[in-house]
This record gives sequence, C-alpha cells and structure tokens, in this order.
Amino acid sequence: MTAASPAPYRVALIGYGLAGAAFHAPLIATTPGLSLSTVVTANPERRARLAAEHPGARALDTPEQLFAEAGEYDVAVVATPNRTHLPLARAALTVGLATVVDKPLATTAEEARALCGFAEARGTLLTVFQNRRWDNDFRTARRLIEAGALGRVHRFESRFERFRPKPKAGWRELADPAEAGGTLYDLGSHLVDQALTLFGPVGSVYAEIDVRRDGAVVDDDAFLALSHTGGVRSHLWTSAIAPLAGPRLRVLGDRAGYVKDGLDPQEADLRAGRRPGDGRPWGVEDPARHGTLGTDEHATQLVTDPGDYPAFYAGLAHALATGTPPPVDPLDAVATLGVLEAARQSAATGNTVLLH
Repeated sequence: MTAASPAPYRVALIGYGLAGAAFHAPLIATTPGLSLSTVVTANPERRARLAAEHPGARALDTPEQLFAEAGEYDVAVVATPNRTHLPLARAALTVGLATVVDKPLATTAEEARALCGFAEARGTLLTVFQNRRWDNDFRTARRLIEAGALGRVHRFESRFERFRPKPKAGWRELADPAEAGGTLYDLGSHLVDQALTLFGPVGSVYAEIDVRRDGAVVDDDAFLALSHTGGVRSHLWTSAIAPLAGPRLRVLGDRAGYVKDGLDPQEADLRAGRRPGDGRPWGVEDPARHGTLGTDEHATQLVTDPGDYPAFYAGLAHALATGTPPPVDPLDAVATLGVLEAARQSAATGNTVLLH
C-alpha cells in the first residue's frame, strides 16, 4: 500500500490445516488491500509453520479469543472442519465481522439459508470460498459458453476423480452426518456449484452414491445427473477410487464441443509453496494439457485461460471497499446444498428427486 492508500482490511483466519495454510493464508497475504493479521490454531506444529510462512501474523489458541477482540479485525475467514462452519460463521457475524466460509457453507440447506438471513438482517457481508469458479478449465468453458462458441449447450460433464484407495485418518472420513464428510460434500460441492453457475437452477436430481474402499464409512464414489430448468443436463462424477480419471470437463453444444483433461495447476502450486506474484506466471498450465475445441471433423487445440484463485480475495477486498456484492453470493451455496441433499435422497431411494 502507498502512503495515500487506505489501511488494508485486517483478516483473521480461523484454522491452519490444509485449507487455511495452503489456500486461504497465501491468497490473503498476497492480495492488495488485505492483511493476514491473526490465525487461530493451537496446534504447535501448525503454529511453527505459521511463524515460518507468515511471520507478521499473530497466533491465537481459540476462536473465542478472536471474537473477544473483534474490534481489532475487519474480516473472519472460517477454514475449519465442516461441522464447525455454521457456529463459527454465526459467531463472527454476531460480533460484526465480514465473514468468509470455506465450502460447504453449512451441513444442511436449511441451516445455510438461516445463516444468510442472519447476515442480511445484520447488514454484514457473508460469502463462500468457491475457489474452483476460478479454475482454468472452468474459466475457459464459461468464456466459450458465454461467447456462443459452442452454440446451444445441451450437455455438461464434469469430474473430480482421484485414486486414494486407502482411507486416511481425519474428520472427512467420519461417518457422523454432522461432520458432512465424504466426497459428495467435499468435491461434489465444487461440481454442483460449477454446474449451477453455468446453467442455472435444477429441476430434478438423480444420483448414485457408494462406499467402495475397504474400511471406509463415508461415500467415496458418486455420480449425479442434474436436469437444469433451462434444458441443459449436467452429469457429474466425484471419486476417491478412480485409477484412471475421465475428462475433467466435456461441454457439448449444437455447434461445437470442448473437452479438457487434467486438473488446474493452482492447488498443486500452492501446496508446493508457490505464491501469486512470485515473478512467474500464475495459473498457467503446460501446453500439453490444453483442451480441444470443435467437432470430430474439425477440432483444434485451445489454449486454456489461466486459473485465477487470487480473484476471489481481490473481489472480497473490492466488495469491502465499495459495498458491492461479494465474489460469491452465499445463497448460491444454499442452492448447492439443496442439490446435494436431493442427491442423497435419490441415492437412498433409487428415484429421481424433483426440486421446487
């Protein structure tokens, strides 16, 4: 910031596990207009990592300490296990802090809708970290769709598939529904959000949800078929037991199609310690991973748009400064949870579930 610039918004990050340390902290710290002031973590190893990676940030043991001194901050970011998202976000809003919550916003659509109403009644900003709206493949597909390059789109296929055949210890593998563990609420939250962002509301949901790995007690393999009210059909896959992944995206229109393999490089770069603004192009992938645009008779390789996770926190800083809407409408997260709940109902009954 220059001498004439306003002071940066002071951000308090709650949680310094994978989400907090690899995603939120580096993005906050490199966003003009934001300052990573404090991180809540009592874990000694995580505190040591915080001191090494962000020496200017203070560490607190508990969220209650943070809320007791809420006047020292402008924003709270909730990057904790799913079951704590709702109570921590409500507590942050109660003390007047603009609040960012990692996905999913809550464990049920009803709870998420109530939280949105609470934030609106208090006039306090609430948004959800749906960072994969800024994946390279999704940004490219969205640009092609909006430009009409594919014609009228009728089918969207999207996958987040991994091969992790042995369950790992952690809350994501716990059977208690209150934990909102499993792949459906994890990667499925991104898949559904992307589909709704591109093609709007869903009228019906059919789903197959399974537990495939030995020793697993939460879903690790899921397929969702969404019928959008605008006529597009979305087929979505998420799996922890896919030894060979399918195409990351395939979008079919009446003029052309777009297909893309491989994952956006930003997550791997962040986990490896890279940071936006480090002097190298950010979000740019190897040309060998570029997708294909066209038809079977005439197809060409298409350069993938760069991924741009930094845009989320840049959008947050802009919303705070101008009073304009945040980068993600929290009601979008309510709609996503509604689809996920319908998917669970469909998988349990074998029936297609209608949404109203």
